[in-house]
Amino acid sequence: MNVTPQTTQTEKATKKRFIVGFLLFIGVIINYMDRSNISLAAPLLAKDLNLDSVQMGLIFSAFGWSYAILQIPGGLIVDRIKPRILYAILLGGWSIATCFQALVNGFSALFGLRVVLGTFEAPSYPTNNRVVTSWFPEQERATSTAFYTSGQYVGIAFFTPMLVYIQNSFGWRGMLFFTGALGVIYSIAWYIFYRDPKDSKANEAELNYIRQGGGLVDMDEKANVRKASWSQLKYVLKNRNIWGVFIAQFCLSSILWFFLTWFPTYLVQYRGMTFIKMGFMASLPFLAAYVGILTSGFISDYLIKRGHSIGFARKTPIVTGLILATSIVGANYVQDQTYVIMFMALAFFGNGLASITWVFVSALAPSHLLGLTGGMFNFMGNLSAIAVPIIIGILAKGGNFEPALVFISSLALIGALSYIFIVGKVERIVVPEE
Repeated sequence: MNVTPQTTQTEKATKKRFIVGFLLFIGVIINYMDRSNISLAAPLLAKDLNLDSVQMGLIFSAFGWSYAILQIPGGLIVDRIKPRILYAILLGGWSIATCFQALVNGFSALFGLRVVLGTFEAPSYPTNNRVVTSWFPEQERATSTAFYTSGQYVGIAFFTPMLVYIQNSFGWRGMLFFTGALGVIYSIAWYIFYRDPKDSKANEAELNYIRQGGGLVDMDEKANVRKASWSQLKYVLKNRNIWGVFIAQFCLSSILWFFLTWFPTYLVQYRGMTFIKMGFMASLPFLAAYVGILTSGFISDYLIKRGHSIGFARKTPIVTGLILATSIVGANYVQDQTYVIMFMALAFFGNGLASITWVFVSALAPSHLLGLTGGMFNFMGNLSAIAVPIIIGILAKGGNFEPALVFISSLALIGALSYIFIVGKVERIVVPEE
């Protein structure tokens, strides 16, 4: 649907939705710094705490256990608590857990705090999706989703060298405390600045523009009429498209979790990089992923505006990106560190290109089940947060990462095939009245 931002002759639409997009972007940067900072600390932390690769695999996966298991309960919470309050609580909770990680002296305490971190982060992405679905029309949704999701790459890309510097100056404990403290501050900022569309300073022209484009400005009013239930979720789970998206999300998230956990260790221990060089070289694939996701959002929304179907416009960059991500296996066949990073950057560019997958939740989920469906979607995707770190830890136990890269490449191919052969016509699922 093509609509213009100016819906009346007397009132020009405000652009408050773009401020909201920026607030989400900053939140995602902090979110991913707090969940991935352990990977930068890992080589030194493992030495100080006397942890082997299997134990580190368990530490890396600890976040995923609570994060994945609590996605569905988290989704229910998202459908009931307004984002302004909920996101502030979540941000503060996971950031405090990050600060406490700086105090640990053994495996058990660190494992437990990573579980707490996952608990508070669990509802964060369903919350992001709810905010975007209420604030942005369909023709802007891929770009807005790409923009806030890009925070998971750009934060790590630009802040990795700085975090490595802090770690060299103050140790891995100082680095963990610094990232946690940033999140505590931002949780307060979110509560101060964020409002739902009808409670914000967006004028009626902007609200009408969002409504006309399919944005759910009146979500809370509709939610009061119809509440989510487990029987309705079962109906949603009978949908073939949903399962195609779930399978592909597991595969896509598996690529991401390799980079968020084992990638720095791979560069230091298997490729022989120094910590300083690793800090800079490890940021390059994240920059590539950042470019990939912004490109993806632009291409997808451009295809929508050119009259292509939602399915074609959303699938094209995702399938292309997943196929590109299979190139990660190329690092097994080169010795030069520059070429290693080149293959990693190409694969992670593909991962970024495919990372607008939340638009399928916005397009497929019933309006009153956005949080619950988003929670299920994130649960399926982040089962990889449990499995992948452990599997890679086992595959790389002898110091050889080649089988691990074959494993990741294979998952990328399965994800592409899922979108090609399982996901069909994209339309919102209609749940019958109970």
